[in-house]
Amino acid sequence: MNWKSYLAIAVASLLSHSTGMEASAQIVRGAVTIQDPSKAASADTIDYVNAKPMPLPKTSAAPADLIRALTSPASLGTPGFVAGGVGNGQQSPVWVGMAAAADDDEIAPQEFGTSNHPFSTARADLFTAATNTQYPYRASGKLFFNDGAGTFVCSASLIKRGVVVTAAHCVSRFGQRRFYTNIRFVPGYRNGVAPFGTWTGVPIVMTSYFAGTDSCSTPGIVCANDVAVIRLTAQAAAFPGTRTGWYGYGFGGYGFTPSRINHITQIGYPVCLDNGQLMERNDSHGFTNLAQVNNTIIGSLMCGGSSGGPWLVNFGIRPALTGTTSGSFAGSNVVVGTTSWGYISTAIKQQGASPFTSTNIVPLLNAACGSPVGPQCL
Repeated sequence: MNWKSYLAIAVASLLSHSTGMEASAQIVRGAVTIQDPSKAASADTIDYVNAKPMPLPKTSAAPADLIRALTSPASLGTPGFVAGGVGNGQQSPVWVGMAAAADDDEIAPQEFGTSNHPFSTARADLFTAATNTQYPYRASGKLFFNDGAGTFVCSASLIKRGVVVTAAHCVSRFGQRRFYTNIRFVPGYRNGVAPFGTWTGVPIVMTSYFAGTDSCSTPGIVCANDVAVIRLTAQAAAFPGTRTGWYGYGFGGYGFTPSRINHITQIGYPVCLDNGQLMERNDSHGFTNLAQVNNTIIGSLMCGGSSGGPWLVNFGIRPALTGTTSGSFAGSNVVVGTTSWGYISTAIKQQGASPFTSTNIVPLLNAACGSPVGPQCL
């Protein structure tokens, strides 16, 4: 049975489980919850110009300590990996409007600070060679959506031809059993231009996050499953990944050493940097922190608007090997998490991400791809 047939049956059989919020109807499928496609849009409109950053969830917990974390490493299961694709690069630019100047307190930057966690944050877009239209950068983008009449922004990336990964808090409110509406994914967004168009879709989250029963060290903020995927709607029988390409994804500790450290490249559109108009890149060592439900911790300058942006290992175009061999976990451009939370104190300069595991990203993608697998995942 394909996913359209399943949704038709599920909608009819699950109406009795409605929360009473017509714009937030959902379909429960075991461990995952899918937004009812008929409720994905609302009468509210997307305001690309005045969109605000989705507030980055923040914790007041003590900052994670790398040395302490390494003395109690956590297992995330057996590492798994699925490769991405490059895409053909064909553009169809759409002007969506330059964002207004930001003035929200939420966007105070999280600069290099007291966590003593080294990182390097800079523009991913170099202007002279517009990297937003080059692979692997162009598989990342900006995510717009409505929460009521207000428009908010997060970051996101493609991990299938027609499936986007982001943070769960960018598509739903923890424990409130409701989804946001009018989702628009804009791959390669740059200064108000959508070089590959804008794309709507249906979000899918883990039921535990949606219901508020997820395992969290800081309730609703530092959680095990702040991960979501969005099954995009085809346009003229096509999906954006055909042109932009898409990243691979890894789970179960893919790319981490036995002592649970990794080197992470973070991509996003934080509104505290270049007003959220340019793609930004951050590079930092990451480590698994058992005390924070196995979340990965990096040093970062990013802030609100970066939520949902991909955390990748082996980012970039792989060189031809001459006189050497590949190391372990050599897959290129592999997403292993998405930006999930930061600290209330802006002096700490760390961010966290729920780990990709066989019990979150795998069932989410299974639900997004359907059985038999739909064209969005081929």
